[in-house]
Amino acid sequence: MEGREAVDRHQPSGPSVVEPSLGAYEPQRTWVDERSWVDLVPGWVSGADPLLELVVERLPIAQTRIYRYDHWVDEPHAGGSFTPATAPHPVLVEAQRRLQHRYGVRFGGAGVVLYRDGRDGMAFHRDRDMRWLDDTVVALLVLGDRRPFDLRPRINRYAHEADHKGATHRFELGRGDLLVLGGAIQSGWEHSVPQVRAPVGPRLSVQWRWTSRRGRQERGGSYGAPRHYSR
Repeated sequence: MEGREAVDRHQPSGPSVVEPSLGAYEPQRTWVDERSWVDLVPGWVSGADPLLELVVERLPIAQTRIYRYDHWVDEPHAGGSFTPATAPHPVLVEAQRRLQHRYGVRFGGAGVVLYRDGRDGMAFHRDRDMRWLDDTVVALLVLGDRRPFDLRPRINRYAHEADHKGATHRFELGRGDLLVLGGAIQSGWEHSVPQVRAPVGPRLSVQWRWTSRRGRQERGGSYGAPRHYSR
């Protein structure tokens, strides 16, 4: 019910008539440093609103939790996952196939993150649970209302009082936009979906992730997979 109730509050009544489909793949690439890049494909998926409804209707989406200090706490968003065999709509299987072909990688499946309203968000972080961060591809298909997606170099990670907390790149994503983060961006950069004060509806991100498993391996636990030590 985490996802269904949030979407029902913001979707117009009446049947959905636009069948979700993929458009041409014509990415706009931005190099954020010599080893790290971002590809943007605005409006890659048409019929994004009906697709959002289908995802939250057919996919189990539940409150997620992370480990802080010495206990588990609820995160300000909900989540789920699927494989090609359990995808809530064929367009997501086709999206995975096209992304794999474009970038020469293989994804096992996808994760889903639902931001129910402006109070939900995600703080700056790297995807350290991937372990090998020197050569990665992370594709984000964003449905629902547009929200900022911020990037900042790790040297700005303590710039809490700076504009956008030190972010140097901001993308307003939603309505079927695709953003792909590649190269060493998970090693040297952090990303976030900040909370917003203005009224905003649900935002859902479908995420495919791949790592080459080459280079330096991240050590230690993460917020989602902590390590525990006996006293």
